[in-house]
Amino acid sequence: MKKFGFSTALLTAVLFISLISIPSFSNQTVLINKDVPDSYTVVRGDTLWDISAVFLQDPWMWPEIWHANQQIDNPHLIYPGDIISLVYINGVPQLKIVRSREVKLSPEIRSLDHGDAITALPLNVISTFLSKTRVTDDATLIGAPYVLGGAERRILVGISDDFYARGDFTANRLNYGIYRRGEPYIDPQTGELLGIRAIDIGAARIKALEKDVATLSVSRAEGEIRIKDRLLVAEERTLESTFYPRAPATAINGSVINVEEGVRNAGALDVVAINRGDRDGLQSGDTLAIFKRGELVKDRVASQRVRLPDERIGLLMVFDTYEKMSFALVMEADRQIDLGDLLRNP
Repeated sequence: MKKFGFSTALLTAVLFISLISIPSFSNQTVLINKDVPDSYTVVRGDTLWDISAVFLQDPWMWPEIWHANQQIDNPHLIYPGDIISLVYINGVPQLKIVRSREVKLSPEIRSLDHGDAITALPLNVISTFLSKTRVTDDATLIGAPYVLGGAERRILVGISDDFYARGDFTANRLNYGIYRRGEPYIDPQTGELLGIRAIDIGAARIKALEKDVATLSVSRAEGEIRIKDRLLVAEERTLESTFYPRAPATAINGSVINVEEGVRNAGALDVVAINRGDRDGLQSGDTLAIFKRGELVKDRVASQRVRLPDERIGLLMVFDTYEKMSFALVMEADRQIDLGDLLRNP
């Protein structure tokens, strides 16, 4: 249940964040929702996208009317109980936050744990994806240790089984992820190889090592471990929870190149891969509009073929970037999203 209105107890001790309008790359006008509430009380389970949508027709335009007063410690963090209100200063819409604090008759102030702050995205959806998907390259896979076989000459192994692997273990790591080569990510416009999906199979820990042959015990198995599966050191992937939806700082023209789980279409809250990344200026939090390419039809009057305008069908937000590609979460979808659908600045 959403909660609206101010609480007298919460207003006893408040911290104000003054908000100013800042220019955007798109130079679009901020559109306020009809019947917008005067204030909104943040509840546990909210995301920044949810809160933005309460006030704005385009949630990604949140930064247009939100800029924090630097005198306040960690002003960009929003917590359950905080109150956000819409005000107009010189006719310009701005958002103001009142920080929730417990009132105590002592000099002590309740500390706020960053982990309690609301997130920009539904992280439960993304965290599951991050645990299963990894982007790598041919050189990394070819150079990684590989599974020789199971104990007692078994070919397939599973949880708690021992198996043997051969390769370079000079890094002296004890724990490894087990991966199988997946499909390559190819740029549909240029044909460039953007990366190779490494499919998560499980994890293992080294028990013994003799020269370049290791004995390992399976600590986690998502499926059967096979000969030639590769061992990779755990990847450091830290997902920011406090980034904000915004338009990219540079012009982006890309497309959807893959949908998680091997399907060919996606909807809201599905994870997709796109063919733009760090080298194109994309950052976590950047929001892109999804377009369906206009159909090519025959103009029977002019006796020629004409391509209809592209149709906007949704929005996605980037949450994990690589050099040549990124992963994004579909936030809105009016229609089915297919491989090859176009991406541009919103």
